[in-house]
Amino acid sequence: MAPRYRELLDSLRREFPQPVSDPVHDAYVAFSVLRALDRVDALKSAAPILGSPVEPDFAAALASRVAGQGEPLERVISELVKHLEGMFIWGHPRSQVNVISHPSIASIIGVLLASMYNPNLVGDESGRGFSAAEVRATAMAAELVGYDPAKAGGVFTFGGTGGMLYGVKVGLEKAVPGCLANGLTRPAVVLASAHSHACALNVAGWLGIGQANLLLVPTHEDNAIELPRLADAARRALTEGKRIAAIVATMGSTDAFGIDDLRAIHALRDSLVREFSLDYQPHIHADAVIGWAWTAFNDYDFLANPMGFRGRTVRALAKADHRMRHLGLADSVGIDFHKTGFAPYISSLVLVRDHEDLRFIYRPRESVPYLFQSGVHHPGLFTLETSRSATGPMAALANLLLLGREGLQALLGHIVEMAEALREALEAHPDLTVLNGDNVGPVTLFRVYPPGNDTFTIKDRERTDAGFQEQLLAFNRYNRRVFELVHAEALAGRGVVISMTDCYRESDHGTPIAALKSYVLSPFTDENRMADVITHVLAARDKVDAEDAAD
Repeated sequence: MAPRYRELLDSLRREFPQPVSDPVHDAYVAFSVLRALDRVDALKSAAPILGSPVEPDFAAALASRVAGQGEPLERVISELVKHLEGMFIWGHPRSQVNVISHPSIASIIGVLLASMYNPNLVGDESGRGFSAAEVRATAMAAELVGYDPAKAGGVFTFGGTGGMLYGVKVGLEKAVPGCLANGLTRPAVVLASAHSHACALNVAGWLGIGQANLLLVPTHEDNAIELPRLADAARRALTEGKRIAAIVATMGSTDAFGIDDLRAIHALRDSLVREFSLDYQPHIHADAVIGWAWTAFNDYDFLANPMGFRGRTVRALAKADHRMRHLGLADSVGIDFHKTGFAPYISSLVLVRDHEDLRFIYRPRESVPYLFQSGVHHPGLFTLETSRSATGPMAALANLLLLGREGLQALLGHIVEMAEALREALEAHPDLTVLNGDNVGPVTLFRVYPPGNDTFTIKDRERTDAGFQEQLLAFNRYNRRVFELVHAEALAGRGVVISMTDCYRESDHGTPIAALKSYVLSPFTDENRMADVITHVLAARDKVDAEDAAD
């Protein structure tokens, strides 16, 4: 009689894709995936969420334990699909919440294939052709942003934070040579705009630079960094004997799509080298995790406008391209395909203009005697991660092949066109005001006010008038209440899914200015759905006014 474990093993083997072709079992694998998709499809409706509007039960989740015996696959599928109940559908035409994209079929297949064969991109001995796929996607992206693919290098990492971590780390090694081995021996700073991503704070802290040494520079009203203030901050740090680990150029901020003038930052960096006779060149990292995709318009003829975009859209795309086309000047660039590349999480790439820069973060081969016994491609010698999935590179490669430049142009042009339609409608309403009117991307920040307020001048008063700060805070609370009603409607499967920011920017007197936020990324959004935003916001506003009148 066979031991118990042998009986169990024979059963468990059927729960894995077979390593040798087995048409019957292969059909079972495909059928199981389809069963899961069928169950998910049953959760779809006209609402922008899957299934019923249920809240996650974290108490029940905390009580979960591993059972003695496993469950049948069909029951596991059922349990897994339950966790999709109440999930927002990012591609729904009524979903406009933050910068989360709707993955394409091709990118999903890329993730599936990588998941099934489970390569590790630490090196080509375990990555094989998937390692080549990463190099392929890296070269395609490098050419897109203006790098020479033969000279550039890069790796996929754990998100935009990872991209910035790599960029700043390379810069830190340039500014303070040997700190990878010996630690930080001289004080260093990172310079970034006040509207840069909060991950810059994490990066400065985790690299030992110190969060206090992240110098945040004020921005103009269009949310681009103020160059004279950047120059002052850099000169002050250098005069104090500090080294500049990196200057971070924000190329498409999260809240308002602010785009820094990278060409001017590059010129400033070069002038600082000459002025202070620096023995290193401060590293410029372009945080383009959102804005990178606009480089698809670098060769677009805006006068001929072959895609047929509307006038407002053409102007917005051209203005964005005016800044984005200089990405090739940065020493490193962070790219998120899971944002404006329409791929699943996580698909993040960090590029360096010169692959020799990666030598700054190499570690000795003898430190990993258990790896690199074969093959010729060993990124694990410089990557932070030893375990790196191929899902990101495969998803990115899939979409770069699927979409091409024209596909990216069409998708980005559409979402900008929808955002422009919303901004135009908001600007025409007397009780609404657009805060980021100079914005040229897919995000619209706006505020709603009770009837009778002068919305033509109120945002300037909120920003500049010290005597108006109490009213500003009151209107912050008012917009919060409107958002909560709109959000509750969305969770109930009605209305639109938008988001909110507690601080679009601060007033001249340091008071946060809150804003409602529409972030369009769905290919399925149309102008009727954009009009729904205003309809539901005003309906929520009327409820808030009615509550106040009843008090």
